[in-house]
Amino acid sequence: MPDLLLELRSEEIPARMQRKAAGDLKKLVTDALVEAGLTYEGAREYWTPRRLTLDIRGLTARSADQREEIKGPSTKAPEQAVQGFLRKAGLASVSEAQVVSDPKKGDFYVAIVTKPGRAAEEIIGDVMPGIIRAFPWPKSMRSGAASMPKGMRFGGIDGKGSESLRWVRPLQSILCLFGPEHDETQVIPFEVDGIVAANITYGHRFHAPDAITVRRFDDYIASLEKAKVMLDAERRKDVILHDARDLAFASGLDLVEDEGLLEEVSGLVEWPHVLMGTFEEEYLAIPAEIIRLTIKTNQKCFVTRRQGGEGLSNRFILVSNIDAKDGGKEIIHGNGKVVRARLSDAKHFWTRDQGNLPDMETLKASAERFDLDLRKPLDQRMAKLDALNVTFHAKLGTQGQRVARIRALAARLAPLVGADAALVDRAVALAKADLRTEAVGEFPELQGLMGRKYAALQGEPDEVAAAIEDHYKPQGPSDRLPEGKVGLTVALADKLDTLVGFWSIDEKPTGSKDPYALRRAALGVVRIMLERKVRLRLLSVIGDGDLLSFFHDRLKVYLRDMGARHDLIDAVLTPAADDLLLVARRVEALTAFITSEDGKNLLAGTKRATQLLAAEEKKGAVVADGVSDELLKLEAEKALYTAVRAASAKASDAIVQEDFRSAMEALSTLRGPVDRFFEEVLVNDEDPAIRANRLALLYAVREATGTVADFSKIAG
Repeated sequence: MPDLLLELRSEEIPARMQRKAAGDLKKLVTDALVEAGLTYEGAREYWTPRRLTLDIRGLTARSADQREEIKGPSTKAPEQAVQGFLRKAGLASVSEAQVVSDPKKGDFYVAIVTKPGRAAEEIIGDVMPGIIRAFPWPKSMRSGAASMPKGMRFGGIDGKGSESLRWVRPLQSILCLFGPEHDETQVIPFEVDGIVAANITYGHRFHAPDAITVRRFDDYIASLEKAKVMLDAERRKDVILHDARDLAFASGLDLVEDEGLLEEVSGLVEWPHVLMGTFEEEYLAIPAEIIRLTIKTNQKCFVTRRQGGEGLSNRFILVSNIDAKDGGKEIIHGNGKVVRARLSDAKHFWTRDQGNLPDMETLKASAERFDLDLRKPLDQRMAKLDALNVTFHAKLGTQGQRVARIRALAARLAPLVGADAALVDRAVALAKADLRTEAVGEFPELQGLMGRKYAALQGEPDEVAAAIEDHYKPQGPSDRLPEGKVGLTVALADKLDTLVGFWSIDEKPTGSKDPYALRRAALGVVRIMLERKVRLRLLSVIGDGDLLSFFHDRLKVYLRDMGARHDLIDAVLTPAADDLLLVARRVEALTAFITSEDGKNLLAGTKRATQLLAAEEKKGAVVADGVSDELLKLEAEKALYTAVRAASAKASDAIVQEDFRSAMEALSTLRGPVDRFFEEVLVNDEDPAIRANRLALLYAVREATGTVADFSKIAG
């Protein structure tokens, strides 16, 4: 079966966009091919700073013929209806249609339309221009001759103005080859704004800029390797990481690893070369976090530490995209100059911010002598933040107003988390103060962390200092949670205030756009509540059902990532469920129960009961919610009624105690009686009263199981 090789080559794609873009290309192309009737054995995406590549193996050479039956009107229908049917089916006359007889509906026309399959080359050529034009880049630009205003023409290309191709960076060439694994392949020459797909690619911008003719994937990847392009991003990451470790080890150092930086750097180079630079040891007086962030943010370099030690060394690791003839000396020198300049700035900001901290003994002595209520430095910064009316959001007020809201909310949350209320209040009061420091002004990524350092320097309790840093956490699914209860409380209050605020001004996430990171904030709340066992009735805080639904969506994502089945989550998650920890416990108990033999059998019996009830209710029957003892005639229905009452009572008591496993165990006793009921009892008895009573009994079964979950939503 033939293979498809596609490459879209452009100017440098931002590193943060590459992995997702390659995945988007794979999904868009494979979905389009499958929708057109083709199948494939496997597909893999690749990316470098200058290209997105897709390798699809075992693609069918042609889509299958399609046979469609189009139902028409009755043979007695008016001529106008018949003619409309013929136009829809593409038939010249009714003689080309078939007549089908139905006992209830009589005779009617049916058209059998056969659509022949299409060659894969034709399908690929049709779908690719649309995929490229509509590619979902977060940001894009227009370029090239086609971007000229309409009516203009240059180099044989007509200007299309606003209708021209938008791409993340100027698209330079398209490679599209199709054919068998060993025989000759062919180019599928579709065109996008004057760029015609061909069998040509190009290697490294500096080391191998000449054109390369390609036949299939194997020689494509081999030719790129010779042309100094390492196509596989994971391999580039592995080379960078191991070379960096080895280079550091050879100098008696350990590499300070950073997965995010490694991912970014691998997206900046096509042919990585790892080098080591240095800076003066005097800069090591700067906090390690500032050094690391300065070097990472500005130069995309890694820092090192001495083997077995905690402090940083004055050596850094850089990754070049050039195999320099001088061994990288000039590259190291240039990077070193920039690193020194940035560290000099960082040292200046740190020294000035630190210089604002008075000696603690002087503060104490002054207070005792003059009996003054002296403000501490972070308080002064917070007061300045208030005085300057620093805006948080135009519709949500200033940072000072926001801190006041968080402070009030944190006071309500502190007893629920079990945190010291006074320490929580102090932490909230100082949490945003470091926004006024020059270090954070220059390096926004340090907010929180610098506040912790300044708080420790001015003698704040350890829990307060830690909470100032931790209240921003977690910042993602893999980030750590706040360390202590004070930090957990402030983090919860901060995130809940953000969500409630933006919901109140109708600034909600839409599609893939989430400019205020509200999904991340909600996931942080979910993680704190579930992983730290925090009981909180969310509606009492957020007061918005729509926002609660948003939390439900994040909860579902979290639980599914933890391995929970989506149908079990839906079975316990009601629209008003605002205690997320309780929901998680119900899902856990239901998972254990439904995978047991009793659970499987009870599920089958309950579903049967539910389906019977649903059918009757659909007919308009009103099912009574009470069972009459006098109308129970058979032993099987009497036994089920006794079992339902006992199980319901035990399950209800267990749920009050939030012992969901015991509630499930109580319901498991219904398995035998339910099975026996359906084996021995005819629900649709001739006597309407008996029939209604048996339906009421099934209603009682549904209500009993419904106390722990909606069994109708469980698959199986």
